[in-house]
Amino acid sequence: MSDTSSRAKKTKANPMWGGRFGVAPDAIMQKINASIDVDKRLYAEDIAGSKAHARMLAKAKILTAKDAAKIVEGLDKVRVEIETGRFTFKTELEDIHMNVESRLAEIIGEPAKRLHTGRSRNDQVATDFRLWVRGACDRAELALREFQRALLDKAQAHAGTIMPGFTHLQPAQPVTFGHHLMAYVEMAGRDRGRFADARRRMNESPLGAAALAGTSFPIDRHFTAEALGFDRPTANSLDSVSDRDFALEFLSAAAIASMHLSRLAEELVIWCGPQFGFVRLSDAWSTGSSIMPQKRNPDAAELVRATSGRMIGSLIGLFTVMKGLPLTYSKDMQEDKARSFAAADALMLSIAAMTGMIDDLAINEARMKASASAGYTTATDLADWLVRELGMPFREAHHVTGRIVRRAEELGIDISELALADMQAVEKRIDKRVFKVLGVENSVASRTSFGGTAPANVRKAVTAARKRYL
Repeated sequence: MSDTSSRAKKTKANPMWGGRFGVAPDAIMQKINASIDVDKRLYAEDIAGSKAHARMLAKAKILTAKDAAKIVEGLDKVRVEIETGRFTFKTELEDIHMNVESRLAEIIGEPAKRLHTGRSRNDQVATDFRLWVRGACDRAELALREFQRALLDKAQAHAGTIMPGFTHLQPAQPVTFGHHLMAYVEMAGRDRGRFADARRRMNESPLGAAALAGTSFPIDRHFTAEALGFDRPTANSLDSVSDRDFALEFLSAAAIASMHLSRLAEELVIWCGPQFGFVRLSDAWSTGSSIMPQKRNPDAAELVRATSGRMIGSLIGLFTVMKGLPLTYSKDMQEDKARSFAAADALMLSIAAMTGMIDDLAINEARMKASASAGYTTATDLADWLVRELGMPFREAHHVTGRIVRRAEELGIDISELALADMQAVEKRIDKRVFKVLGVENSVASRTSFGGTAPANVRKAVTAARKRYL
């Protein structure tokens, strides 16, 4: 017999489930099996679920009203102990459910042993975790709303601030900074929609599904579902305890939102550099160097950019855990909470940081406009003019404009600075009216199609977005 087995025999079996076992688990088994260091964050949800369950048991006359009242009162005392730091979490009790129930038994005695009637830790944890993820969706959605508010305030202030719009990170066409920020308002709006949609789909109660097959006790699952704010109980007991698609949906929404935040963070990093000089992050959102006194590092933006990898990793990690599990519950699912908690924490911090950066962001309007004027960004305006005024097919106008751009490039000037004779040498029908469309101000002002960058459009879009999102 191994030394490990000998050590195990000296201790008693687990008091919560040890009737089938003669000795306690090995110390290493206890360590790998315990989840209390992670799932103690579910204490509020666990206590809420137990209170609803106890009241339902009393309503169904499975428990006496007196015992149910003692259980509810005792659970309230446990919650106070946890929230005031007077509760001792015990690894040997494995998880939040057993820690709460054990302490409840110490407080109220015999009635605590009746609480687990008609349920299992399988449906208990599924319920607790759904409640927590549902709350995480709500918290993320509210944080993204505040992020949109910051973007909208800045977009309104810079509805007419001209900057280059990019494709391939090369100057493409003039846009306004307000219009650029409004793109992220729309992304955040869809992110909020994903969290809200996931919340609606997960808002069903697994409580009462028991271990996997339901229970023979005359429980009322609709009662507990309503008590916990769910729309309805889950329809299949096997599915109730064995799937974590609600967590995957949350993680997916978090990963997509973090990707959007990362893209804006990347732009801030680029724009802060002297090569662009478009924006300046305040001291509150920058750091210095230990060796180079001149440095201002956009570390907050860089960390938001990096943190997205953690959230995407959490999603892929849980997908990998779940992909091969047969029905119903397997202990592999214990990995769901650490990944979800970490992703939720990272997301909330990233949103808060990005909101703060946008609020404090200083804009170098002159630098943006000068950059918008470089790189022949009004070439498309010239091509459009040829189509509109001369009736030229667009593909032909594209070639004509390309030849005019090449001539301006040879002379080292912008298209708007070319002499009319230079343009007419390429296309004789061009007249002086063309100069009205070649300046960047004229360019952005002309983009009046719905969703376009014209300052008037941006101001209308901000007003509409405030009504839609705030």
